[in-house]
Amino acid sequence: MPIDFLTIGHITHDRAPEGFRLGGTVSFAAVTARRLGHQPAIVTRGSAELLHDGADTVTRGYHVAPPGSPLAGIPIRLLPSAVSTTFTNTYRDGQRTQILEALADPIAPEELPDEWRDAATVLLGPIAREIPTGWADVFPNSLVGITPQGWMRQWDEAGRVSPARWHNAAPFLQHADAVILSREDVGGDDAYLRELAGQTKLLVVTDGWHGAWLYADGHSYHVPPRPAREVDPTGAGDVFATAFLIRLSETGDPLVAARFANIVASISIEAPGMDAIPERAQVDAWLRQQAP
Repeated sequence: MPIDFLTIGHITHDRAPEGFRLGGTVSFAAVTARRLGHQPAIVTRGSAELLHDGADTVTRGYHVAPPGSPLAGIPIRLLPSAVSTTFTNTYRDGQRTQILEALADPIAPEELPDEWRDAATVLLGPIAREIPTGWADVFPNSLVGITPQGWMRQWDEAGRVSPARWHNAAPFLQHADAVILSREDVGGDDAYLRELAGQTKLLVVTDGWHGAWLYADGHSYHVPPRPAREVDPTGAGDVFATAFLIRLSETGDPLVAARFANIVASISIEAPGMDAIPERAQVDAWLRQQAP
């Protein structure tokens, strides 16, 4: 099956109470794409141990994580770095505190495998400013989505992460087919969200239990959430973005895509890590149950 969903950014080591686990937008996106019936691939950078204590195999220049890894079977171009990007995420009263412990090097456009340049759908998913502006116009033949949270973060000497303005936004906003972010990414600054919406084709803003908002052609549309029993919200925005892009590619309808993405993301938070990211059949069954 050819690669039809490409995602670019750092795979992370997320420190959790039970130990380290794989994280980062690209990890959640690739797993979501695969469970929704697509063939994903990842371009990332990290240490040799990132994918399972160095036990991964290399086939045709791509790393393939071993059985037991959530990324098992997904082609990964793992570019070398002395360290892997590492975060600690803690949640209290619905608010996240995030600490950046280590940061891998950036990813350059010339490091993209030629055979992946025409992937049908591409998600640029920086987690810590690792994607430079040269990536903005690399994919003229693809549906390009962007989750800019990694450009909208700053951190102090202790690694404590806080919101920041997206300083290299212009070229990405100009070339993206959809930009997906959360109100948390902008510190709840609605005026800034409206400013961003005026500079791109389609802006999608997730807002936890309040659902999502679409901004397009000078209008805004609210998409209500699916009720869920939250166990672990880490990665929910990345799951939403992936499901949104996949359904947008299938239908061309942003509202349909956002409703679909809300369902996929809400199911995904009902178990730790990536365990609850649903298969396509599970989502379709839920939709049939809701039909009048």
